[in-house]
Amino acid sequence: MASNHSTAEEQRPVRHNSEGPKKHIIAFIFSILLTLVAFAAVAAGEINKSFIYIIIMGCAMLQVFVQMAFWMHMKDRGHVFATVGILMGVFIAFTCIVMAKYWVWW
Repeated sequence: MASNHSTAEEQRPVRHNSEGPKKHIIAFIFSILLTLVAFAAVAAGEINKSFIYIIIMGCAMLQVFVQMAFWMHMKDRGHVFATVGILMGVFIAFTCIVMAKYWVWW
């Protein structure tokens, strides 16, 4: 006859590892530094404009990575649906930009 009693190990609640505030503080400081680098590049005024665009786009891409990885927790498992949605949005936006360029050029 099977027993419906469970052991103490089975009744213990499952604890999840929290990453704590340390990584969030580091990500926040990195985000502030990226913002300051972009602001300083524009405020300098003596730098070539095309190089400023490269700096700003590089900082923006790094900022997106930091936001996605640390604030939206996209680096963790179980975010496949959100990742597919973001990639689909990027694909649609890129397609719209390409279509708009060709529409204007022709």
